[in-house]
Amino acid sequence: MKKLLFGALALGLMSACNNDSVNNQNETPMNSEASSPLSATQRNCPSEEMRNEALKNDPALRQKVADFESNATNFAKNMAMGKVLADGTVEIPVVVNVLYSTAAENVSDARIAEQITVLNEDYGGTNSDVSKIPTEFQGVKAGDVKVRFKLVNTVRKSTTKSSWGATDVKNNTMKKASTGGIDATNTTNNFNIWVVGRMPDTRGDILGYSSWPEDSGTWKDGVVIAAPFFGKTGTSANFNLGRTATHEVGHYMGLRHIWGDTTCGDDLIADTPTQTTANTGNPTYPLYNTCYGVKRSVMFMNYMDYSNDKSLYMFTAGQKTKMQSVVAANGLRAGLRVN
Repeated sequence: MKKLLFGALALGLMSACNNDSVNNQNETPMNSEASSPLSATQRNCPSEEMRNEALKNDPALRQKVADFESNATNFAKNMAMGKVLADGTVEIPVVVNVLYSTAAENVSDARIAEQITVLNEDYGGTNSDVSKIPTEFQGVKAGDVKVRFKLVNTVRKSTTKSSWGATDVKNNTMKKASTGGIDATNTTNNFNIWVVGRMPDTRGDILGYSSWPEDSGTWKDGVVIAAPFFGKTGTSANFNLGRTATHEVGHYMGLRHIWGDTTCGDDLIADTPTQTTANTGNPTYPLYNTCYGVKRSVMFMNYMDYSNDKSLYMFTAGQKTKMQSVVAANGLRAGLRVN
């Protein structure tokens, strides 16, 4: 297991990389209305790249990230002394914003509820596949992250736009009514999710992407997920268990990709094994990587890796602590505590 190297944060961040209300339509299989074939053979999440692009020319934002990482480190120390989270679980209010051009993209209320259930199971450590965690990693599993998700509103908007390309992703056009999207609902006190038709990219369709804790309270704060990968019913093969949302919410709560978005990188979590790069598909345990001359069994089943949905089923205790620091009373997302 690697050491937490906060001193390397600045270098790591720069070198590392993802309303009109209408009645819901009947559920339709995703491939029945598609204007062109999906191109998503592996997970594609540009959240890290987008974060680092934003950090390049914004010293104040870089300082905010440094302060966040420092607070997370201090939070972990205080937690060890029993000083934090005495008030228990934080229930996060969720607003789902659906932008649709076809019946298939207008995801049903049942499917939204299904996705919320997946989030609560994955973050509560009650997911049905949690028993698959290898004995080797049982000692560092997160168990209950102590956050829950509660749907408080669904906003739907019909649009002629079914493809949200690289420019839309870069500019977050789906997040503003003035650019054809839906304005966020009070991002300080609510977690906003936007569901859109498709997000094609030269590397394959983007499954989803997220803002970061330093974006808390801004108009663009929240997670975007393509409809073919939202929830479980009618979703695309390999990414049909709702784990795209689990992965993106991890970013929203401050977690980096487990490989640190560079060869043998550091995700700033002490109990995740260093690995060479992202894992894809459905790896077989044990899977070994060698970094800096040390051979390690890697945690391809971690939600912050790129494995297929059925191969993702755990967070670590270190990841749990970092996420708790974000929603703590003095965390960057403390506003989510306010009902």
